Amino acid sequence: MKNLTKVAVIGTVGIPAGYGGFETLTEHLVEQLSDRFAFTVYCSKKKYTAEQRVKTYKGARLVYLPFQANGIQSIVYDCCSILHALFYADVLLILGVPGGILLPFVKLFTRKKIVVSIDGIEWKRSKWSKIARWYLFAAEWLAVKFSHADIADNESIQDYTAIRYKTLSNIIEYGADHTMRRIATEEDKNKYTFLRDNYAFKVCRIEPENNIHIVLEAFAEMPGYKLVMVGNWDNSIYGQQLKTKYSGYKNIFLIDPVYDQRTIDLLRSNATVYVHGHSAGGTNPSLVEAMHLQLPVVAYNVSYNRTTTEGKAFYFKTSNELVNILKNCTAGKLRENAEVMYRIASTRYTWPVIASKYEHLIKTVLIRSVKNSLVPYAGKKLSKKSLIHYELAHLESPSLFYEKEKI
Repeated sequence: MKNLTKVAVIGTVGIPAGYGGFETLTEHLVEQLSDRFAFTVYCSKKKYTAEQRVKTYKGARLVYLPFQANGIQSIVYDCCSILHALFYADVLLILGVPGGILLPFVKLFTRKKIVVSIDGIEWKRSKWSKIARWYLFAAEWLAVKFSHADIADNESIQDYTAIRYKTLSNIIEYGADHTMRRIATEEDKNKYTFLRDNYAFKVCRIEPENNIHIVLEAFAEMPGYKLVMVGNWDNSIYGQQLKTKYSGYKNIFLIDPVYDQRTIDLLRSNATVYVHGHSAGGTNPSLVEAMHLQLPVVAYNVSYNRTTTEGKAFYFKTSNELVNILKNCTAGKLRENAEVMYRIASTRYTWPVIASKYEHLIKTVLIRSVKNSLVPYAGKKLSKKSLIHYELAHLESPSLFYEKEKI
């Protein structure tokens, strides 16, 4: 058997995937590239029962740690994963920045190669306390500065790291071609009665930056327009309050988290329109999946969503704008938009394309000693004014930058 490069995947809940974008990404990387790399994937022991804790999956070795992969425990989880990986791995593929505090030591005292996906601008998320935001900001700085390559999943994130860190991030998005259109059976329609009608759909974590309140407020004003929203309503006071406030509306269906792929595809692919309220992060998996399912997209108006949809979706910032879009969009306009969204997704957001980009990046860091930099080529020469001129739209929102916003 040939000697394969050993790659440790750090920062996910684990595989088999069932919890989020990074987990789905990891599963598809393993599936596509296990014949070229020897993967080890770190998994949260708390998310898998004893029966589910298999030692290998699709060719990857699985290592279980007794910590949560999310929240405050993610720091310990990622740091322990990094330390364990130092004993065997050639490349550390770190998804997220909580373990960034260790990376200066890894880079300075070992020969391990470090690839980090910064996962959007995590420190900006309002769900974090002030101390957590300070830490995540520092962790992001360390992750970008002390990695051999960093990944931005969206051109707007690449713009952000270029301005702040004078580094050239590698753009690698997410795949969406694992999703499938599902025809509703009579049994499905009996279980989910809204499948018999037209409805808008949204799936996300129930957090303020996903603008759940704006979307719900809009549909509360349109009793004739059904909305189906899937999320973790009971995990926060924000979610609980919204669930209590809007559960009484006959046109609004609030559904608890769905982890079965067929069910989530069923609910999405039979929708009339997909509403995407995310205002933080980069290329969002639920958005590209909706695009692949040929759904017209109405997205929150921020640069990340415009970049993902190539500026060709419908965009809103307020509940009134969302109401106006939905009331004024004809069936013909929605069909036309659905075709455009699918065309973008089938070109950019497929797992063979994404896996090939990861393969190329891993091979590149093994032979390259210097990280791509914008200094002095662009970092010191382009003013903020000129960058805006080149349509780096996120720069028009100074709240993206730490210097302009108090944490």
